[in-house]
Amino acid sequence: MVRMDVEPITPQDFHDAEGVDDWRVLYWGAHAFFRATSYAQGASFVAAIAGLVAPTRHDPDVDLRREGVAVKLATRGIRNLSTRDVTLARQISEVARDLGLEADPSVLQVVQTAVASPPSAEVTPFWAAVLGYVQPNDTHLVDPLRRNSSFFLQAADRVAPGRGRMHVDVCVPHDQVEARIAAAVAAGGRIADDSEAPEWWTLADPENHGVDITTWWGRGAIRLEEARDA
Repeated sequence: MVRMDVEPITPQDFHDAEGVDDWRVLYWGAHAFFRATSYAQGASFVAAIAGLVAPTRHDPDVDLRREGVAVKLATRGIRNLSTRDVTLARQISEVARDLGLEADPSVLQVVQTAVASPPSAEVTPFWAAVLGYVQPNDTHLVDPLRRNSSFFLQAADRVAPGRGRMHVDVCVPHDQVEARIAAAVAAGGRIADDSEAPEWWTLADPENHGVDITTWWGRGAIRLEEARDA
């Protein structure tokens, strides 16, 4: 059950809030990465986050690596960001500063695989079985522990039966997208379609493999289809 004091917010609302400069909205929530000087320093930071959220059970996803700590915030039940995430983001950033960790938004991204098939195709059971994923809604398959990339099951009339296609979605921070596109073009790629910008840009490599570079720009809200909320 969702608490009555939880107010859903949009990505724009989140970024307009004060004290969240360390954070970026991506799929599926607000993300931050805090660089650590040692594994022990990162572990101390994780312990401090656990202490912050213990009274509320508003648990973030936390990933500890030797390079630092990645944190993802989302509000259970509403499958979206809320005012509680803004408050927690500020608290986590304050703890990071106290412990000497610095935020590095340049490394943030979320990768998703899009499987395009005719609307009548029955491909979902196959992908769920082969990946060991769960299906929280009609359009996505996700890792039940939210570790690996999600699969977007895209119903596309333009795809002929037996000619299914796949492409990669890469969600990056809104203030990093121009540099990411420029790097891809400099590496031999091309912008194949920018008609949906700034929601996404379709790029292609020299062999015409497609990738969509996307941000929260142009989206009123990003729905947070997590397995834990299914």
